[in-house]
Amino acid sequence: MTKVRVLISDPMSSQAVSVFEQRGIEVVQTGKMTEQELLAMIPDFDGLAIRSATNVTEAVLAAATRLKVVGRAGIGVDNVDVPASTAKGVVVMNTPMGNAITTAEHALAMMFSLARHIPQANQTTHAGAWAKSKYMGIELTGKMLGIIGSGNIGSIVAQKAIGFGLKVQAYDPYLTEERANALGIKKVELEKLLTTSDVVSLHVPKTPETENIISATAINKMKKGALLINCARGGLVDELALKVALESGHLMGAALDVYLEEPAKENPLFGMENVICTPHLGASTTEAQEKVAVQIAEQISDYLLEGSIKNALNAPNLSAEEARQLSPYLQLVNYLGAFAGQLTNTAIQGITVTYGGDVAKMNVEPLTTQVVKSVLSPRFENINVVNARDVAKDRGIHITEAKEDLEDVYHNRVTISIITKDKTRNVCGTLIQNRPRLVEIKGIKLESEFGEHMLYITNQDEPGMIGAIGLFAADRGINIANMHLGRRESRGDAISLLEIDAPINQTDLEALRAIEHIHDAQYLHFDSLAI
Repeated sequence: MTKVRVLISDPMSSQAVSVFEQRGIEVVQTGKMTEQELLAMIPDFDGLAIRSATNVTEAVLAAATRLKVVGRAGIGVDNVDVPASTAKGVVVMNTPMGNAITTAEHALAMMFSLARHIPQANQTTHAGAWAKSKYMGIELTGKMLGIIGSGNIGSIVAQKAIGFGLKVQAYDPYLTEERANALGIKKVELEKLLTTSDVVSLHVPKTPETENIISATAINKMKKGALLINCARGGLVDELALKVALESGHLMGAALDVYLEEPAKENPLFGMENVICTPHLGASTTEAQEKVAVQIAEQISDYLLEGSIKNALNAPNLSAEEARQLSPYLQLVNYLGAFAGQLTNTAIQGITVTYGGDVAKMNVEPLTTQVVKSVLSPRFENINVVNARDVAKDRGIHITEAKEDLEDVYHNRVTISIITKDKTRNVCGTLIQNRPRLVEIKGIKLESEFGEHMLYITNQDEPGMIGAIGLFAADRGINIANMHLGRRESRGDAISLLEIDAPINQTDLEALRAIEHIHDAQYLHFDSLAI
């Protein structure tokens, strides 16, 4: 068995290495590499742990033949091509909580430093100037802090700011009134926040919706004499418009830890007396760096060894306990999906997965994703549970989940419905003693285990059909391991499902289809059903 290997390609706390080694994972730490060096090494690794220096490009992903997961020790994944990772089937994780406190503290430190001119006063005092009257500050107690983005970091800033005596309001489309009340803040629209806040602090990721959220128009709406803090992401603020507002006196000051271009060797705001600049220090504390390194090592290890997913940007979260509980059901839906997918020869318009009994009480999202992957695998190469839903969406295949009450002999049941232009095919299965069983096809009941090689035969229910199939198999040297039968009604539609020892060739299949009363015959191969 090939040993699981992880590459750490950026400087990272040695505690990350210890986590991997304690879990039995072979780890190689190189420090910062060129893209060519990374391209040469990456084919030998299952996991990649990075910070901000390594760029995980489409070229790197193409070379990463074993790669299953990329873990960013930090929040931002601007240096990872997430869509290309998804298409490749690589999970992308980050550590959103690891440096939340550190970044929140930096934002507050910037706010107080700006209000009291601490960096400038420090510099002139060191130079021997006693400029006490020059650096008259403002008191923040009782002032209104406007937070744009009330997620992990924004919420911490809000709570600590309230402790310092500030009033807090927030703009966040995802903030509920209940959450706002729990934080002790007021939820407002962006325009009101801009026009009524004494201090505005940004705590959102850079997305198409948030890019340049503090534009020239937004700055003009801000309260005269307000302060602006950005310790989130470069590109959220129009830097030239901010420079104009600071020069005119419309804004009293700004404190920036992030910039449109980084590393920021030049910037239009550098050198301004009323601007504090730091070199992206938000997460730069010993505690935070150790914390995110340990967290990403644990997350990568859990995924590679146990299948659990935490803080993924392109896959549903799945705890280790959920992974264990779902494991037999994942096997079941993998069988059912592979079965249905191989029998469907026309364009798929929709896939519906219906859960009943015990399984309906579980986290079924990973199960549905596995169904989509298994159904579509015969049609698309390199499809897996990371990119399966995107593949379906791109092809216009509608995915539906449903749950039902179960009133039969089974404690659990999963039904997969494949919708095409002409018909809907239903395949139903269950777990019996944690072993997958097929129990219904097209409304016809039968009970069958799954084998690596199977023959699916539809026929008219007529006397002698079992004998005809048996004679055909004997004549062609096909050994039947198991045979399961089901019919809708006497002399009606029937199904014969055979487990055979080896694949059947196309010539034999055509001969089988030519037998009287057989409508169709399909060879099904499950490739040991690896998930």
